[in-house]
Amino acid sequence: MARRLRPELSEALSEPAGKQAVDSYIAAAPRDAQPLLRISYGMPHYEHKGRLVYFAAFKTHIGLYPAGYADKYPEMKRYMAGAGTLRFPLGEPLPVALIGKLVKARVKENEAKKTR
Repeated sequence: MARRLRPELSEALSEPAGKQAVDSYIAAAPRDAQPLLRISYGMPHYEHKGRLVYFAAFKTHIGLYPAGYADKYPEMKRYMAGAGTLRFPLGEPLPVALIGKLVKARVKENEAKKTR
């Protein structure tokens, strides 16, 4: 996935100095925050009792990847680019309320998994 990110981000994450800087930043963060700052698939993510969403910047859009299937959220249909991919075009306001709703739904999904 990192190879499809903006080239300068991909290179910065791949270079030893860039990786060391990220690792140092995470190591200096409070211990409770460190797992939340880890980068997976070459993308940052948010986590609560499991992965919630990944996100990344591209040349023409912001990608949001719920750790589940985006097609479960019909209100996001306009932004769907695949079962697990949402694309928000650059130059348009982010649908913050919809993203918040999706993240809250993902929190509930993760909490339900942990209680089973």
